[in-house]
Amino acid sequence: MLRNVCAALAVTALALGAAAQADESSVTLAQGEGVERVQASCAICHSLDYIVMNSPFQDRTGWEKTVTKMVKVMGAPLTPEDTVAIVDYLERHYGKGAPGAP
Repeated sequence: MLRNVCAALAVTALALGAAAQADESSVTLAQGEGVERVQASCAICHSLDYIVMNSPFQDRTGWEKTVTKMVKVMGAPLTPEDTVAIVDYLERHYGKGAPGAP
């Protein structure tokens, strides 16, 4: 009985893990310096759609707070250099008033 319960839980966990992986194929970020770092760093935890969805509301200070929260609260494995490069990219392409921002 316990073996069946453990097996069912393992199968459920695998299915949920697979479902949780987002299909990022339709998300296209603006090309520019830092885009690869943003894609690699941000997509390990959440959809890149979050960047586009939050861009109308974020200026540099907002992006700095958001990225800092991802590091300090959510445990994103970013170096200080990563953080600066990511915030620079986000401000340039997705900050309030940026040419590519919605």
